[in-house]
Amino acid sequence: MAKALVGFIGGPTSAQSRDTAMLRRRIADLEAEVLRLKVENDGLLKTLREQVDHVTAGDLLEPVAGHR
Repeated sequence: MAKALVGFIGGPTSAQSRDTAMLRRRIADLEAEVLRLKVENDGLLKTLREQVDHVTAGDLLEPVAGHR
């Protein structure tokens, strides 16, 4: 079955090998981007939690500048 998917018994063509290498590089790049975004998101969540921890009931009752 796998041989039928490749197209012939001899193995993948050089073009298929290049395409596979390009796709693997792209996958690695995307995985690195996902990791970078997770780290950035974790940092943002930490900052948000720290700021929320400092909010008091009085802060919630004060009008925001520019709003009525």
